[in-house]
Amino acid sequence: MSIVDRLVGKPLATSEERAEHIGVAAGIPIFGLDALTSAAYGPEAAMTLLIPLGVAGVYHIVPVISAILILLVIVYFSYRQTIEAYPNGGGSYTVASENLGPFAGLLAAAALMIDYILTAAVGISAGVTALTSAVPSLHYHRLSLCLGILAILTIVNLRGVKDTGTAFILPTFLFVGTLLALIGVGVYRTILSGGHPMPIEPPPPALPATMQYLTLWLLLKTFASGCAAMTGVEAVSNGVMAFGEPRAKKAQRTLTIIIAVLIVLLFGIAYLSKAYGITAMEPDAHNYQSVLSILVTAVFGRGWFYYLTMGSVLAALALSANTAFADFPRLAKAIAIHDYLPHVFILRGRRLLYSHGIYALTGFTAVILILFGGVTDKLIPLYAIGAFLAFTLSQAGMVVHWKKMEKHPGRMWHMFVNGFGAVATGITLVVVLVAKFAAGAWVTALLVPVLIAIMMGVKRHYSRVKREMKDMTPLSLANLQEPIVVIPMARWDRITEKAMRFGLLLSKDIKVVHIHSDDEEEGLDDVWDDKVMAPIKREGLQEPELVTIPSNYRFIINPLMDYILELEKANPGRKIAVLLPELVVRHWWENALHNQRVQLLKLLLLLKGNQRIVVVNIPWYL
Repeated sequence: MSIVDRLVGKPLATSEERAEHIGVAAGIPIFGLDALTSAAYGPEAAMTLLIPLGVAGVYHIVPVISAILILLVIVYFSYRQTIEAYPNGGGSYTVASENLGPFAGLLAAAALMIDYILTAAVGISAGVTALTSAVPSLHYHRLSLCLGILAILTIVNLRGVKDTGTAFILPTFLFVGTLLALIGVGVYRTILSGGHPMPIEPPPPALPATMQYLTLWLLLKTFASGCAAMTGVEAVSNGVMAFGEPRAKKAQRTLTIIIAVLIVLLFGIAYLSKAYGITAMEPDAHNYQSVLSILVTAVFGRGWFYYLTMGSVLAALALSANTAFADFPRLAKAIAIHDYLPHVFILRGRRLLYSHGIYALTGFTAVILILFGGVTDKLIPLYAIGAFLAFTLSQAGMVVHWKKMEKHPGRMWHMFVNGFGAVATGITLVVVLVAKFAAGAWVTALLVPVLIAIMMGVKRHYSRVKREMKDMTPLSLANLQEPIVVIPMARWDRITEKAMRFGLLLSKDIKVVHIHSDDEEEGLDDVWDDKVMAPIKREGLQEPELVTIPSNYRFIINPLMDYILELEKANPGRKIAVLLPELVVRHWWENALHNQRVQLLKLLLLLKGNQRIVVVNIPWYL
C-alpha cells in the first residue's frame, strides 16, 4: 500500500457512493461543529466589547445573547423550509440564483466563499487559543500550531465524508457533553446559592471601568460581535446531498439538534458568566485566558475536569473548521457548473470528493492565518458579514420561491416565515457592517465585489470558449496539405533521431533548424551528411533542408521564434508543425539538472503562435 493510500485511503469507485452517505449522528459533527463551537467564542466576542464597563459589563451579556438567540430561532425555521424546498441541496447560492437572478447568486457565492474561509481560520485559531489558555507557554507558537492543525484537517477530509464523520463524532460529543455538564453543575450551584455562587477559584479581577454607561453604539457593536455565534447555520442546507434517504428529513433532524444544543450552550455560558461575575480579558494580555477557561475554573477548579473540558474545546474548535471543508467544495462545484469558477472544481477525486475545493480552501485558510498571526479576535470582525449576507439573500430568494408555488397549501405561511427571516437578518447585516466596518469588516465589504468581478471574468472566458468552439458543420476535407515540419536541433543524438524519424512520417517538407553560436566546437553541419543525408539518399526519400542560423550573442529561443513566425507568414495556406525533442527524466528533481529551453519555446509558441502553428512533443524517456 502506497503512502497516499495510507494517508487518504484507497480510491473509491463511483458505484460506492451510496456507502458514503451519512446519517444524523455523523451529520452533527460534519455540518454542525462550526455552529456548536461558536458557543466557545461567540459570547466572549461580545463580552470583549464590554470590557470598558468593568464589572458592570457582565450584566449586559444575557440580554445581548438573548437577542441573538431570538434571531437564531428565526433563521432556524427559515432554513428548515429551505431544506424542504431544496432536498438536493439549497445553499444560498442555489436559492438566490434560481429566484433572484444571476447577480444575487454571485453576491451570495462571494459572501459564502469568504465566510467558509474565515470559518476554517477562526475555528482553528479559536482552538489554539483554548490550548494556549490552558498552557500559556505555547502562546508564542500559536501560528505554527494553527498551520499544523490545518494540515491534519486537510488529510482527514481527503479521506471522504464518511471517514470524516466517524473521526469527528467522539470529539463533538465530548465537547457538547463537558459543556452541558459545566452548565448543569453551574446552574445547580447558582440556584442553591440564591443566585450568588462561590467560585472554586476566583476569576481574574475585571479591568477598571473607563465608561460609566452602556451607549447605543457600544450595544450595537457588542451585538454585532456576538452574532459570530450564528455562523455555520446554513451548512446543513448546503450539504443535504451528503445524507442518506430520506435526505430532507434527516437534514432537518440534524439541523434541529444542532440549533437546540447551541441555544442551551450560548444561554448557559452567558448566564453563568453573569452569575459568577466573569468578564473577558484583553486578547493581547500576557496572562490571557478565554472566558470559557475562566468559567470552568470557577465552577470546577483546575482539576482533571478542567483539562478534559479544555482539551475537548481545543479538539472541537480545531475540528469545527471541518464545516467549511464539508461545504466549500460543494459550493465551488455548484458555482463552477454555471461557469463562474474553473471547471476543475467539478471534478471528483479518488475518494468521491471535490478534492480541488479542499486544496483551494486549505491554501486560502493558510494565507489568512499567516496574515493575522492566528489571533481569533483579529478575525472575528471579518466573520459575520458573509454569513448574514448569505442568510438574507437565501431567505429573500425563498420568499420568491414560495410565491411561485401557487398551489402549495402552506404557501402564505412559508412566505411569512422566510420574509420575516430575510428582514431580521437584513437588519442584522446592516448593524454588523456599520458596527464592525472600521474594525475590519471593510475588508469583507471590499472582497465581495472583487470576487464577483473575478467570477464574471471566468464566465466571460468560458462563454467565449463555447462560442468559438461550437461548430455544427460537417468535417471539412478541403485544402488538406502536409504540414511544413520544423525540427529545432542542437546536436545529433538519440532524441533528435527519434524526432527526425517522426518528421519523415508527417511530411516531405522538413526544415531542421540549428542555431550556431561562435563558441560551438562542433556544429550540426559536421555530422549532417554522414548521419542524416546518407541514409535518406539510400532510401530515396525527400531530402530535409538544414537551416543554420548564426547567433553571435548565444541566443537560442529568439532566433528560433523569429524563424518559425516568418515561415508561417511566408506560407499562408500551410500548417507549421514544430517537433520539440524533449528528455523525460525519471525523478522530478532531475529536471533541475537539464535546461528548460524546450518548455520555454513551447510556451512562447502557444502564446505568440496562431491556429496554423502546431506544437508536437517528441519525448525520450531516460
